Amino acid sequence: MKPFTSSGAVTETYALGLLRNMLEIPSVSYHERALADFLIGAMTDLGFQAHIDEVGNTVGVIDRGAGPTVMLLGHLDTVSGVLPVRPLDGRLYGRGAVDAKGPLAAMICAAAGAADFRGRLVVIGVVEEETPRSRGAMAIRATHERPDALIVGEPSGWSSVVLGYKGKLDLRYTVRCPATHPSNPAPKASELAVACWDALVELLGPEAGHDVFGQPGASLVRISGDQALATADLSVRTPPGFDVEELVRGLRDRLPIGELEVLNSVAACRVGRADPAVRALVSGIRRLHAQPRLVVKTATSDMNTLAEVWDIPMATYGPGDSALDHADDEHIMLSDFRRGIDVLTIAISELAQLPARSGVR
Repeated sequence: MKPFTSSGAVTETYALGLLRNMLEIPSVSYHERALADFLIGAMTDLGFQAHIDEVGNTVGVIDRGAGPTVMLLGHLDTVSGVLPVRPLDGRLYGRGAVDAKGPLAAMICAAAGAADFRGRLVVIGVVEEETPRSRGAMAIRATHERPDALIVGEPSGWSSVVLGYKGKLDLRYTVRCPATHPSNPAPKASELAVACWDALVELLGPEAGHDVFGQPGASLVRISGDQALATADLSVRTPPGFDVEELVRGLRDRLPIGELEVLNSVAACRVGRADPAVRALVSGIRRLHAQPRLVVKTATSDMNTLAEVWDIPMATYGPGDSALDHADDEHIMLSDFRRGIDVLTIAISELAQLPARSGVR
């Protein structure tokens, strides 16, 4: 199958085949290697210099001479759950169709087909985005030169651009108590774990919730145990400017015994409407005769992880409906996938006008 049209764009047949092949390779978190190996071959066929780095990320580079470095970064891993891959009524079903193999496949095709771009394109599929520690993105920010612009691949909807995400604080409370009779009035471990959750909700206040970007929102992820030993995993989505240390101190002060551990903490991030990456994506959407929507998300992505250390133009974009993330009927509209490739191709061309940082190719 020839991957390119006469104009240098990736053919629709090749793009759809790439996405279907990606969906047919299971890549649940911590088990992404088979997909990474496949993408090395596919990206090489498309003209990338491709390799797998020390933590398992797939890295593809197209160097088209002097100019800015634009990075497009998605993730390889999915949540668990078997979902047969099948096309139906213009949709393609499969685990990761929207979160986030669809956006990553669109990025690969757009970068390969951006024939007029002058500069350096870096397309990365990171591991373990669906885990608390985001090990893949952490490795990228530690080992890669800061690019001149970044687009993170997550489902925004083909005509929407994500300006920012809430942050995330993951906590684990572990408590042990002497074994005793159930009628003993002394607090039991299981009761203290429940009390920890209640204390967190009280500290966050009555306005807290997941439906408002400017307010924190808490989730009781898991609670297990008995009267002698119990564990509660808690997650807080945090807005910009939220004082995580104050919350942790306040919660610890309310726990009579036990250990409260911070598993992971990443700050909220948000860029403005005038950000060059946002403007480039908006230009692509408008060129396809749609009205762009600019949104913020109450979840968290690798944009948070990279924004902590890279003060550069960035935005999140990708075809697919984020309401289908992790769903039993996860699917992507093939027309949206095709439009997503076109929007990204235009955005890449727009970002070629950015000045490259001094001394960096």
